[in-house]
Amino acid sequence: MRRMLKLVFLLSVPALASAQGRMLVRPCTSPPRPPCSRDGRCEIIPPAPCGARVERRSSVARVQLNDRVLRYEVTEVFHNSGASVGEADYVFPLPAGAAFEDLKLSINGELVSGETMGADRARGIYEDIVRRQRDPALVEWIGSGLLRARIFPIQPGEDKTVVVRFQSVATREGDALRIDYRRSGDFTLEYPRTDAYGEPYSPTHLLDTHNEGRMRVVEARGSSNDVTVLLPLRRADAAGISVLTHAVSGELGFAMITITPPPAGARTTPRDLTFVLDVSGSMSGRKLEQAKAAGRALLESLRSTDRFRLIDFSTDVRNFRDGWTSASAENIRDARRYLEALNAEGSTNISEALRTALETGRAGTSERLPLVVFVTDGEPTVGERNPDAIAALAAKLRGNARVFTVGVGTGVNAALVEQLALQGRGTAHFVRDDESVEAPVSLLARRLSEPVLTDVRLTADGVRLSRILPAGPIDIFAGQDLVILARYDGAGNATIRLEGMSPRGTVGWATSARFAEQTRANPFVARLWAAQRIGWLAAEKRRAGGTTELDSEIRTLGERYGIPTEFTSYLVVEPGMAIARNTGMPNSRSNLRFEAARDAATQREAKSVASLDQMGPNESPRDHTAMRTIANRRFSMANGVWTDARYATSLRTARVRPYSTLYFELLRRMPELQDVFALGDRVIVAGRAVAIELAPNGDERVDAAALASLQRDW
Repeated sequence: MRRMLKLVFLLSVPALASAQGRMLVRPCTSPPRPPCSRDGRCEIIPPAPCGARVERRSSVARVQLNDRVLRYEVTEVFHNSGASVGEADYVFPLPAGAAFEDLKLSINGELVSGETMGADRARGIYEDIVRRQRDPALVEWIGSGLLRARIFPIQPGEDKTVVVRFQSVATREGDALRIDYRRSGDFTLEYPRTDAYGEPYSPTHLLDTHNEGRMRVVEARGSSNDVTVLLPLRRADAAGISVLTHAVSGELGFAMITITPPPAGARTTPRDLTFVLDVSGSMSGRKLEQAKAAGRALLESLRSTDRFRLIDFSTDVRNFRDGWTSASAENIRDARRYLEALNAEGSTNISEALRTALETGRAGTSERLPLVVFVTDGEPTVGERNPDAIAALAAKLRGNARVFTVGVGTGVNAALVEQLALQGRGTAHFVRDDESVEAPVSLLARRLSEPVLTDVRLTADGVRLSRILPAGPIDIFAGQDLVILARYDGAGNATIRLEGMSPRGTVGWATSARFAEQTRANPFVARLWAAQRIGWLAAEKRRAGGTTELDSEIRTLGERYGIPTEFTSYLVVEPGMAIARNTGMPNSRSNLRFEAARDAATQREAKSVASLDQMGPNESPRDHTAMRTIANRRFSMANGVWTDARYATSLRTARVRPYSTLYFELLRRMPELQDVFALGDRVIVAGRAVAIELAPNGDERVDAAALASLQRDW
């Protein structure tokens, strides 16, 4: 029985909070076909019986807080309680801005970690090992906010363990650090026992706390799947700036600079808040009800000095009232009634909704802060449909408005939602179909309630800061910390200065800090910087197109800091199977041939493995041809592609990029494709008048007419 563990790492769409993984059981499969004999005879293998039952046995999340950095270790154990071999997908969402550290898998009873290398090299090694019926695991970048693991086989009665480790910066919510996690197992938080922290509390769970040495341990008890733990911080009367550094001799250092603003004064900047809500037909039901609740949360955050607008759109664009409305108690009551009366119907006119919101937004004065919160769940289907043209229009009309976007579900144009926020100096939030729309908008409403400083800029005397993230001018709101990651040149004592605009005019803060010339402390700072730098480079690539320089930097950062990207992958191999290194980097072929020769029962296997060097990355040798029966369809492996026996080259063929917006939209509209797509990333399946091919160069999205035609012909 071939033993395979394949993992796919997706990065670009940020999740609201770290979350427990899910198991998606794959369809019954036929066992791998043995090699054909030299005279061409091949054994016929009957389909495998359907008796597997893969279930989660346990889930344990341990989170450790140090220096405002959260280190997550999530251990999940899955068990096959059925009577036959099981296969499943493991899906794990990562929080926005998280830095992947490593992933371990149980192979032959031992937890094994891996290493990062070039994506093509890792894929070649992976395919070599799979063909020799061994146990590799491959973590690849695809382009969404998920970790996806293909787990096969899980023998009857067998456990499979997956351990995921990653790091993120803790966010401050008012006078407390906020730690969120979605789970149904055990959750434990550990942090140092110091006077800097108060007693933790939770709005979602009962907490048991005790001391273990120099650490305080918090365990959450309760039935809710969403854990929130708030850890109070000692209140400061003045601004605080702290600096953590990591430096390797002969290279630029890394710095994490955390700015804690002072408590907000009695005078705050008045706001002009615009809430733009998609009420097209796809928002009907639970989505719309949650979006209305999100609108109520925004209205409740208004003060008497603020003004607001409500804009809802589908095929047409409508306003609660013309122009700005003062945030009086009576006007807010009327706005709530307007929200409650909204219904979902029609198409999605994103361009006209943005035009209406931003043209009015430019009318604000310099004494007011214009904020736009834009919620949508779809692609533009009416008006301007080109995402680049829509982003350009928004940039032209935006003025000094800050734009915060919320993308809902798998059908949303993630690149457009992200680009609108990047250009608008806001943030993009993404909500999956099973998550709450209200939660991120309510959190956003609280964070935007009191602007402390706008147009903030950071400078340093004594060292030179470069590649600062986030890039460009920044806004700070009450109850938030500003965390900046940067490279630095120089060493010794330096002065960090922060300057921005407040309701009282220009305000500046300064602090002294020591930048180490060389230190092994705080290595997580380098990893966090690299993860955010890769995210910024990827966004630039989506905005302006790729260049050799951009691709090279993404590849280099991924390889050096162990982060899966579109050019780098994370490979796990069996215990004892070494991967040869060349100047510190893995070698994809020579050592594997040696391992194959050592492990082969005959010299023929060693020759077969060696011959793979002459083959393309998607080719498969004839004596490894496989067959699968899925949903009454027969698939055969041909040149690395699972091909439907019903497929004919005369059929119109639609190519789809795996895990793209179009991929998930097809699964939503045609659920019968789920079992077929579970075969892998290279599949051709035939419908009534169209064939669908999963391919890396496939379309990521199509317009509404093409999608309707595809569904009709299928």
